[in-house]
Amino acid sequence: MKKDPVVFYAALAIMSIIVFFGIVTPNLVETITNQTQGFIINTFGWYYLVSVSLIVLACIYLFISPVGKIKLGKPDEKPEFSRPTWIAMLFSAGIGIGLIFYGAYEPLSHYAINSPTGELGTDQGIKDAMRYTYFHYGIHPWSIYGIVALAIAYFGFRKGEISLISKTLRPIIGKHADGTTGKVIDIVAVISTIMGVATSLGFGAIQINGGLSFLFDIPKNLRSQTIIIIIVTILFMISALTGIGKGIKYLSNINMSLSLLLFLALFFLGSTLFTLNLLVTSVGGYFQNIIQMSLRIAPLNEDIRGWINDWTIFYWAWWIAWSPFVGLFIARVSRGRSIREFVTFVLLAPTILSFIWFTTFGSAAITTERAGISISSLLPEESLFGVLETYPIGMVLSILTILIIVIFFVTSADSGTFVLGMMTSNGIQNPTRRIKAIWGIFLSLTALALIYSGGLLALQNAMIVAALPFSVVIILMAISLITSLRREAKELGIRHQRSFKRKE
Repeated sequence: MKKDPVVFYAALAIMSIIVFFGIVTPNLVETITNQTQGFIINTFGWYYLVSVSLIVLACIYLFISPVGKIKLGKPDEKPEFSRPTWIAMLFSAGIGIGLIFYGAYEPLSHYAINSPTGELGTDQGIKDAMRYTYFHYGIHPWSIYGIVALAIAYFGFRKGEISLISKTLRPIIGKHADGTTGKVIDIVAVISTIMGVATSLGFGAIQINGGLSFLFDIPKNLRSQTIIIIIVTILFMISALTGIGKGIKYLSNINMSLSLLLFLALFFLGSTLFTLNLLVTSVGGYFQNIIQMSLRIAPLNEDIRGWINDWTIFYWAWWIAWSPFVGLFIARVSRGRSIREFVTFVLLAPTILSFIWFTTFGSAAITTERAGISISSLLPEESLFGVLETYPIGMVLSILTILIIVIFFVTSADSGTFVLGMMTSNGIQNPTRRIKAIWGIFLSLTALALIYSGGLLALQNAMIVAALPFSVVIILMAISLITSLRREAKELGIRHQRSFKRKE
């Protein structure tokens, strides 16, 4: 099976235009993305909040409804991976570079720089900072990933469809899933994936540069970031061209071990008791306020509205843009699970791990700040290194952090080239090396173009713009999935009620 020429060349043409203008006329691109982002946030900010909340409700419905008994595959099919391995793969696929970039910076920022509740620098401000960080990395993003992955897995493993976003909409659009409408949907998914992964790569390059500058006085500028992206591109291209089994799996295992080592160092070398107490109190605050946070748009408070735009809406856009990429991966490793088991572990397991991670890194940053060391005065990409500098083995931990970011960079881009190859090759499970190489180069060029066009702000703006059209696709995927599941559950309940129950 060869590449889909329409999806491949259309996506390639669109990305070529974006990359060309981003590198040749960065100021123009910065102006356009700023204006477009401003329009989208002011006009559709409410839509992002409502749509993501509806996706959460859809996942809850799938958990409590009878359709939760249905398997992602044949009734007697067993999962390919053990549950602990599966959970580790879910966590590493969905978060990546964000764990390191925002692990210390986000809670500290909400506490000491710009509070989501106006409680800047107070004890209550610490609790608010943590629950909003949980909110951004908790049930909501994993619901986005979950609904996309469920739709792909159900229609692929249960209905025999090709692993393409467009095919999950067949119950709604019928034969148009194979025509022009389907092609447009797949092109939107490809563009969204490229922008999502490229943004993460841009964050990674900026933080690697920030760490090297903080530790070794290496210049922090576009030239350094370009060199970093070129070097890491060579590394992930080697990984991508060796095949998913040899490349991604090997590097993912290494990085999970290194990340665990960094986590344990901060947990035991820092204020362990404070971290545990903060975790318990913040989890309670999160669940107590989850509905209010989900729909909070602050129409009468410009400062709080600005904070929501900069953080919550940006995050929802980031997760939406990442969802085709992460969804395809999660679907691939979840065959043989029941829908109820899938929803339970995809929503809760990575959420709990994120809570523990961000509490450990956030408490380290906040306690350092409260001790009189102004970590908040550092740039976002330097925050974690500023915290690590205060530890007895700070240099070792900082070098370890840079290594983790590099490997996250490689695995994200490696996985991204694989998924993009699938999406532009009619869902083929093993895309050609040539197609993976092309998308690998374009991921790096897109990251460079966005950095050239305004750095972190350009990355955030591009994400919000790219995610809007695909958010509509996700809503349609949820409707299509639930419609098809209800129909199948009704058939099973009427025709095979006893045997269906007995199998469960």
